[in-house]
Amino acid sequence: MSYLVNQVQTVPTGLRKVLYLNWALVLLLTAVACVGFLMLTSVAGGETSRWAEPQMKRFALGLVVMMIIAMIPIWFWRSVSGLAYLGALGLLLLVELFGVVGMGAQRWIDLGFMRLQPSEVMKITLVMVLAAYYDWLPLQKVSRPLWVIPPVLLTLVPTALVLKQPDLGTSILLVAGGGIVMFCAGVSWWYFIAVAAAGGALIYTVFASRGTDWQLLKDYQFRRIDTFLDPATDPLGAGYHITQSKIALGSGGWTGKGFMQGTQSRLNFLPEKHTDFIFTTLAEEFGFIGGISLLALYGLIIFFCVVSAVQNKDRFGSLLTLGIAATLFLFFAVNMSMVMGLAPVVGVPLPLVSYGGSAMLVLLAAFGLVQSAHVHRARSR
Repeated sequence: MSYLVNQVQTVPTGLRKVLYLNWALVLLLTAVACVGFLMLTSVAGGETSRWAEPQMKRFALGLVVMMIIAMIPIWFWRSVSGLAYLGALGLLLLVELFGVVGMGAQRWIDLGFMRLQPSEVMKITLVMVLAAYYDWLPLQKVSRPLWVIPPVLLTLVPTALVLKQPDLGTSILLVAGGGIVMFCAGVSWWYFIAVAAAGGALIYTVFASRGTDWQLLKDYQFRRIDTFLDPATDPLGAGYHITQSKIALGSGGWTGKGFMQGTQSRLNFLPEKHTDFIFTTLAEEFGFIGGISLLALYGLIIFFCVVSAVQNKDRFGSLLTLGIAATLFLFFAVNMSMVMGLAPVVGVPLPLVSYGGSAMLVLLAAFGLVQSAHVHRARSR
């Protein structure tokens, strides 16, 4: 082993960084993306040019971005984390002024060649700035009330802007992601217990506001909650999406109906089959085995991230890695729960599988940060 280490040390610095990359993560991310390409081809009836090819090009671009970010020292990303957060916050404000409206929501900025969704960028920059904050803050101050307020505000300000778009799903992910970073940084359990109690009170207030002048959620968001609690009340209306999703999930059985043989997707019973509900197409065509295999790939990505974070002696790099791993977990956990009827439909895509440019590019850039933390961690000589 010492011989191999010495041999690596003789390699030029740039090439050495490439060798130090967490290649297991690269392969796992590619495997998940390939599942997405396959399913996008299926939902397009075998046509690759509609969704699969654009997604492949974005993934290739994202890999290049990931590699470039990985080669840049982690101290640089620590130093620019505050600017990145402010930039993302500025983009959210731009959405309020000049954002493109789609499906009743104002969430995108039209760049000409693509539509950028700033809330996707905020998910990562929030993790960056919180990791930098707790890297700077002495451990003995982590749980003191005065020092808990800044990260709470850093989380709630963009959450309020995203909720106004409206985008309930991303708002939930921002709060959860920020909370996980705070938990990993060592913030006392009592704060989370207090937040849980406040969350219960907030849920009560939200339901109490329904039909009043100060209603806190949009009508369609309340319908989503009603549908979640009892989809059968309106199977052809608000409950249509989740009803068809459950039919597709159940009809796949253990091994599925086969590639491009899913009736729910091919006959267009399944809504948003190339974005939010793409997992149901996978489950219908490849069954329980296909679904659990994708879940295993996600689980392995989380595993390698946690191992890298534990081995990293740099507090910023460790917290950053854990925060991005948590963001990925929240993405696929919420999406899968949503299409299975275990959570309300909140419009969260399946990472690297659902069609979409902003989400894929931002996620791969985030894993570039994970790679940077991995490549530039302290190593024994």
